[in-house]
Amino acid sequence: MLLVAIYGSPRKNGNTDLMADAFIEGASSAADNRTERIYVRDLDISGCLGCGHCDRSGRCVQKDDMEKVYALLDSADRVVMASPIYFYGLPGQLKLLVDRSQASYMRQELKRKESGFATPSEGQSSLSRRKGFLLSAGATRGKRLFECAILTARYFFDALNIAWEGELCFREIEQKGAIAHHPTALDECRKAGRDFMR
Repeated sequence: MLLVAIYGSPRKNGNTDLMADAFIEGASSAADNRTERIYVRDLDISGCLGCGHCDRSGRCVQKDDMEKVYALLDSADRVVMASPIYFYGLPGQLKLLVDRSQASYMRQELKRKESGFATPSEGQSSLSRRKGFLLSAGATRGKRLFECAILTARYFFDALNIAWEGELCFREIEQKGAIAHHPTALDECRKAGRDFMR
């Protein structure tokens, strides 16, 4: 089973990187699993042009590092996205990846229409197999701190025909490495990783 881990933070070895590492550690305890990591901060990804090319072809007209990402996401059985909160949403670098996933969605839509299925839910037998999970941390304690990130992640997974499995989000985590001092956070991430691969 392939787990693709999307490291969405621009800060190397930051809190959500540590959360993703712990999640993968838990996931690796299950047999016959392998992990591919996507470090968004190391990729050259341009923003969506809104040109409509993928609406007709299912392919993005732009040639950049998203081509590697598309291949990994297409083959993933499980996807975990780890992201800090910037202004109550995902960081810009990660949002570029999410926006550019429109091409993957349109590729599926075109295949569905070609096969004659009337609704998107028809022909999506893989939905129950492919699952997605969000890990997040934010500096404030705002009641709605994670709402935008969760909504974006849910629709990202839905567009990729990946079922939403859940999220782990921690408030009042700001300084680099602060998550390691939280009494339960990394253990919770390890447990979530183990459960996610079942």
